[in-house]
Amino acid sequence: MTPYTLKKDKSQLLIIDVQERLLPAIYDNTSIVRNIKLLLKAAQVLSIPTKYTEQYPKGLGPTVSDVLELLPTETPRFEKIHFSCCDEGNFKDFLGQERKQVILAGIETHICILGTAMDLLNDGYQVVIAIEGVGSRRKEHHLAALNVLSQCGAMLLPTESIIYQWLSKSGTFEFKEMLPFFKE
Repeated sequence: MTPYTLKKDKSQLLIIDVQERLLPAIYDNTSIVRNIKLLLKAAQVLSIPTKYTEQYPKGLGPTVSDVLELLPTETPRFEKIHFSCCDEGNFKDFLGQERKQVILAGIETHICILGTAMDLLNDGYQVVIAIEGVGSRRKEHHLAALNVLSQCGAMLLPTESIIYQWLSKSGTFEFKEMLPFFKE
């Protein structure tokens, strides 16, 4: 992997399948939602595009309300049935080519996050996994997938690292806007 830092003008945030009927079964789901919400707040403050997916919403329900309420009403939503988002016919158009740094958060790490990240890496994107913002039903599946993702070139970062790279420096309006959320 060629080293790089995240830039707010090159990044986009993709929230994958944080849905009502799936989330309760996910290990440490409260922490995952808290970190996704932190990423969403930072993306809004820094004007970083955010998109989200839902896996078969008829069966798994909509995105959980804690996440939905932080998404602006115009946030693009992508419905899918494939585990890798990239296997859906028009996903690449949905994601776009203008921002090649894709930060992934959501569930499940060893299924939809893994498949999507691998395909995005193969398509030339710089993929970052928010390690506290992803999860699986079983902790060992989550950890195994993170290990594979790291070996294949995805960058695994704590949520704070992602946000601080986006912020780039202290003393700005954006930094002051985000500071209270780090103290929660």
